[in-house]
Amino acid sequence: MCGIVAYIGHREACPIIIKGLHRLEYRGYDSAGVALLTDELTVYKKKGKVSELEGFIAAKDTKANIGMGHTRWATHGEPNDENAHPHFSTSERIAIIHNGIIENYAALKTHLQQQGHVFHSDTDTEVFVNLIEEIKKQNDCSLEEAVRLALHEVVGAYAIVVLSQDAPNQLIAARKGSPMVIGIGEGEFFIASDATPIIEYTNEVVYVNDYEIVVIRDGQLNIRSREDVNQTPYIQKLEMELDSIEKGGYEHFMLKEIFEQPRSIMDSMRGRLELEAGHLNMGGIRAYEQKFVNAQRIIIVACGTSWHAGLVAEYLIEDLARIPVEVEYASEFRYRNPIITERDIVIAISQSGETADTLAAIELAKSKGATIFGVCNVVGSSIARATDAGAYTHAGPEIGVASTKAFTAQVTVLTLLAMIMGQKRGTITDTKLRELMVELDTIPTKVEKALLLDAQIREIAVEFKDATNFLYLGRGYNFPVALEGALKLKEISYIHAEGYPAAEMKHGPIALIDENMPIVVIATRDSSYEKVVSNIQEVKARKGRIIAIVSEGDTVIPPMAEFVIEVPHTSEILMPLVSVVPLQLLSYHIAVLRGCNVDQPRNLAKSVTVE
Repeated sequence: MCGIVAYIGHREACPIIIKGLHRLEYRGYDSAGVALLTDELTVYKKKGKVSELEGFIAAKDTKANIGMGHTRWATHGEPNDENAHPHFSTSERIAIIHNGIIENYAALKTHLQQQGHVFHSDTDTEVFVNLIEEIKKQNDCSLEEAVRLALHEVVGAYAIVVLSQDAPNQLIAARKGSPMVIGIGEGEFFIASDATPIIEYTNEVVYVNDYEIVVIRDGQLNIRSREDVNQTPYIQKLEMELDSIEKGGYEHFMLKEIFEQPRSIMDSMRGRLELEAGHLNMGGIRAYEQKFVNAQRIIIVACGTSWHAGLVAEYLIEDLARIPVEVEYASEFRYRNPIITERDIVIAISQSGETADTLAAIELAKSKGATIFGVCNVVGSSIARATDAGAYTHAGPEIGVASTKAFTAQVTVLTLLAMIMGQKRGTITDTKLRELMVELDTIPTKVEKALLLDAQIREIAVEFKDATNFLYLGRGYNFPVALEGALKLKEISYIHAEGYPAAEMKHGPIALIDENMPIVVIATRDSSYEKVVSNIQEVKARKGRIIAIVSEGDTVIPPMAEFVIEVPHTSEILMPLVSVVPLQLLSYHIAVLRGCNVDQPRNLAKSVTVE
């Protein structure tokens, strides 16, 4: 989950690398470092954020045209200067940066220590660089060959960049299971975990595949397989704009991304919902249409917020297409020997398209013959390339670690998918389909209206910023929204929060309710409305502090609740796209009032590329 960036060319490398690390800091911010190559190979690294490193090197000589940098999310070894990347080999003639985990590092380390290698950190990455050095010495081979041979010995995930004092005009990189993109400029090359550090300089990129080794030397790019077979790079054009990764006047990326949702939802529908023509289109399923029509079961695999989007999709697909759906944590899926057949469709959901657990679940499902459909946000990502078919969400870059617009974009795409499946299977009437299409077209406007509640929600946040626990309750389509609201609060404010189906409250959580417990109830007008009213009365009888999310014009619930947030009414099926917005804003404002870093919450990283 770390961020890597490297440069080789005619410019000064260090400013490009530092700027790139700032843009990659959402991937990890425990420590940061740079390696620069001139006549000597120099490494500077520091615990803390990239700004700490920037201050540390301010008075240093950093002039070089080749270099690499790293911002860390700790796996092996606590965050400190010694465990920060880059890591030197024992001779200090080779340096490496690494995103991923080497699972067999302990056995390799023991062997290398027996060969005389000295270790200064607790990381698996230092084992990797010493393995390369040992292989180079034992085989009297080039650095490129030593890297290739080392890749045969390591088990795990990696995206690495290697510099050597003995190869002063060369960058070597490789990947397996962790993302890597190469930017191609005029006489210069950029390497990064994603495109954000690159778009300022070039829009031509190559996405590196698993088991590929990249060698950039003397202005030439060469890619070979781990088996030393030459690969032809496929150059793609980036569609990302520079202003999409800037804050645009907002205090935080998270707030910007919350307010971008009307546009991101619209972008996720564009070309797919053709209201005037009465058509629904999703190119990704066209070649597999019959598979979807005849599917005996759909399995959804995802993690975190994407898992919550998958829960909404379970309601949608079973409701509209009448196909049984199972929603699985990708991190558990392959460890319980699941039953998968060729008639199953597996939908993999991931904002980044790089989630390691979801990729592992895809690999297992493919081995069983299932058809894999991906829903992700990042073009060219690993999941997009590993699946049989799929749909991009078109949410645009999401920099805030806590996902907001990605959730609503995912739900939008999954709603469209469920509607198309229902239409193709004949399980939804033309009249009902048309009603849903008309209502879905209004959702961006209704989300805009919900965003106007921002000031009111901040006042509620002031009241509850010092709470130690929250309960979130919802029924039907709003139950996954309750889970998502609780997750947002936990992620960025560090307040313990749990989401429950409202009816389950009386089977245990009701014991927690007293006059100090805030309970957020999503109580919009739907088929469960009367039941939710009863649940609210149960809470009120126990003096819980009720924050109710209700449909505009509700007159029943407001007298029961201490605080009421009215959102525009929409179809029950589409309500998660609207009801989640006030929960995002509530979490944001509580976190800001508590002095938390909402864009970079502690212990979290945006793209979880390790299992």
